[in-house]
Amino acid sequence: RIQFTPDLLPADITGTRVWRQSSERFDVELGPVFVNFLLADEINRAPAKVQSALLEVMAEKQVSLGGETHEVPRPFLVMATQNPIESEGVYPLPEAQRDRFLMKILIEYPSPAEESEIVLRHGINPPEAERALDTGALLRLQDAADAVSVDHGTLQYAVDLVQATRDPARYGLPDLVEYLSYGASPRATLGLVAAGRALALLRQRSYVVPQDVFDVAPDVLRHRLVLSYESLAQGVGVEHVLARLLSTVPAPHVAGSPPASPPEGDASEWAAG
Repeated sequence: RIQFTPDLLPADITGTRVWRQSSERFDVELGPVFVNFLLADEINRAPAKVQSALLEVMAEKQVSLGGETHEVPRPFLVMATQNPIESEGVYPLPEAQRDRFLMKILIEYPSPAEESEIVLRHGINPPEAERALDTGALLRLQDAADAVSVDHGTLQYAVDLVQATRDPARYGLPDLVEYLSYGASPRATLGLVAAGRALALLRQRSYVVPQDVFDVAPDVLRHRLVLSYESLAQGVGVEHVLARLLSTVPAPHVAGSPPASPPEGDASEWAAG
């Protein structure tokens, strides 16, 4: 876990070269990024220069230090948190940085029952977490997810969803043209397929259906869309854009599986939820 703060330096994350007087040479001190699971806590509290220290390692699973390349251990996973409420003392993540995250998951307020449970547990010693998986088992799960098959129709559905963010009018969404400055990158298509494979595996299937892609699309796409000033001025949020995309872009029907179900209610109701 790395607590991101305004005074953090890139070397505090990736590592640096240290002069050893005893041996009269530079040694490489690897940073805390060389772990299996990295939690970047409140990542938007550090400036963009520090956030960008994660670009190489998230994309290539390696860090370049002192002219040498050092691979991080496998598996390597990065999760980040950010507080969307505070606006002072925070720095927005660059588009290239956001694009490297597979998903953006929104954590809402707890329900009344959940909040009651939080209060009841307050002050009680929390239970110790038990390890559910070792690194070998996680690697095998990743390999199993990669082996999940994707038919051409489902793959084309993922491509169409991403293409619709770049050229909405072509997909029957002319009302979204003024709201989108930039659509999702090809990483989004890769993310839709990868997340769809993982979800299919969790649902105990060896193949992806359009419903899997449909279900992961909001989490995969919401942080990759760049909204225009018109959308901000009119109060149109990314959830509304996603609702329009998912309710308009047609999903193919795959034999043996039902077609992807549309959001409940109209687009505005789904976006508000």
